Amino acid sequence: MENVVMERRFDPPIDDQTFRIMAAGLGDCHTLYRVDWRESLMSEDGRRLTCCFTAPDAESIRQMSRDDAAQRKSVWTGSVHDTERPGLANVVVERNFPEPVTVESLQAAEDAAAWCLKLHKVTFLRTYFSANRTRMLCLYQAPDAESVRLSQQQANMPFERVWACHHYTRETL
Repeated sequence: MENVVMERRFDPPIDDQTFRIMAAGLGDCHTLYRVDWRESLMSEDGRRLTCCFTAPDAESIRQMSRDDAAQRKSVWTGSVHDTERPGLANVVVERNFPEPVTVESLQAAEDAAAWCLKLHKVTFLRTYFSANRTRMLCLYQAPDAESVRLSQQQANMPFERVWACHHYTRETL
């Protein structure tokens, strides 16, 4: 089984109730396509939704979600790097790289700037890293998105976007 990430954009935005209805409606599809939903992160404005699965391949996720209302959708496979720290993420950092990178090089840079995370009360929880090594989503627990943005800037960590999210798991649905 592969780790698969699906990133979607919605306009008009979706809300908590709409997400819960979408999630409940996919139960049979999960079985049909042999997909196991792990977690979802919805931006506070309801325009971004990132869902993480294990599945036979990315095509299983594309087929399962082919009828959703997303205006843009990206599906990719990759690896998960989990710290095993407890808690739910409330901030997502998106990173894109023009050339492939290694997770070790980025982790070393973030480790060197651990003081900065601590200063802003930011806790790193997990990373989803694309198989082509050009896309990364990092999940943090922090007072707010601005704390994470500041810590990333001060640590000279590359990022495309930082956004506050609602974190959904089996336990929170």
